[in-house]
Amino acid sequence: MSQPAKEQGKPKAEPQKPKAKKRRMRGDLYDLSGAVAKLKNRKCPRCGSVMAFHGGTAQRWVCGSCSFTDYGQK
Repeated sequence: MSQPAKEQGKPKAEPQKPKAKKRRMRGDLYDLSGAVAKLKNRKCPRCGSVMAFHGGTAQRWVCGSCSFTDYGQK
């Protein structure tokens, strides 16, 4: 009787945990002053949805609905 061959090779790496997604409350998107609520972000000129601001080397505003992108200053 022979023994089964042992697996030779690299040891299995531990699976990495996915990054925790940053959760934002809906109230964080508005400036509340008295009875007036003003939206902090811009609205898309094409479809009217709320746009997201991405900072970094190339600052840009991006619409998630229609993919409109505006490269410019905040």
